[in-house]
Amino acid sequence: MTHRALAALALTTALVAAAGCAKSSQPAGTQSPGASTAAAPAGSKSIGVSLLDLEAQFYQTMEQGMKDEASKYGYAIVFTDANHDQAKQTSQVEDFISKHVDVIILSPADSKAVGPAIVEANNAKIPLFTADIASTASHGTVVSHIASDNIQGGRVAADLLGAALNGAGDIAIIDEPEVTSVQDRVKGFKTELAAKYPNVHIVADQTAGGERAQAASVTDNLLQRFPNLAGIFGINDDSALGALAAVKSAGKVGKIKIVGYDANSEARKAIDAGEMVGDPEQHPDQIGKLTIDAIHDYFNGKTPPARIPVAVGSYTGPATPAK
Repeated sequence: MTHRALAALALTTALVAAAGCAKSSQPAGTQSPGASTAAAPAGSKSIGVSLLDLEAQFYQTMEQGMKDEASKYGYAIVFTDANHDQAKQTSQVEDFISKHVDVIILSPADSKAVGPAIVEANNAKIPLFTADIASTASHGTVVSHIASDNIQGGRVAADLLGAALNGAGDIAIIDEPEVTSVQDRVKGFKTELAAKYPNVHIVADQTAGGERAQAASVTDNLLQRFPNLAGIFGINDDSALGALAAVKSAGKVGKIKIVGYDANSEARKAIDAGEMVGDPEQHPDQIGKLTIDAIHDYFNGKTPPARIPVAVGSYTGPATPAK
């Protein structure tokens, strides 16, 4: 066996070992997120991925889209969970660099603070792509960013909530302003409200970190402060479902209109049951697939677009499925 082949085999073995240490988004007893790398041939390209939150269904679906497409090309791929922690994600990037992966994919935990991690990859001559969440850091070069058109998605959310309120009422946003994709959603949401629903008033815009328990607590407080609150926009489904839990406890299901974002299976059930109005529907599987496709093009000497947008649909129940 040649020295090059031995080195490639060692890299693949290291990636498989790393996968075993990575946080799994699957129940005990099932295949770990990086287990599929064992089947990749020695010498294949290797990809290190750090996603924002592998406990969230959205990122689990994106992960599967990446795994399926990487398998198609024979690439070795390892997933790690940043768990909303930029320091942890930076450490994961450093680990990928030490393993000499061929490319890194990030969903930044903090769009501004991710800059130094990107620079480390740049200095190591490892191309870096972002998926779902963009970097807004003043330094660091990203080859391509693949994500939903979140400004459009925010407009979809505004139309869903504005229509449900018949164009009038006080509402709150359950936010996560550190994340660029959320910034775009809220921008599109506010722009659409101002243009089409001038009598819908945002009385609060509070962060809950994109987490369900925090969203429930924030909503509890909002219901105390604003007894006439008529609507809530949760910037992801965990935010919306957390808000729904608080609204249920207050006995106001149906009285307070809730719109989330993503249309995951649990949110769809709540929408189907009439507990939520509807959701802009992202396609995380397509984000994952298109990210790997862009990397494949890069490996083959092509220059992928700096931004690759993925259209957002809407889900309002089984009678009117996502477009």
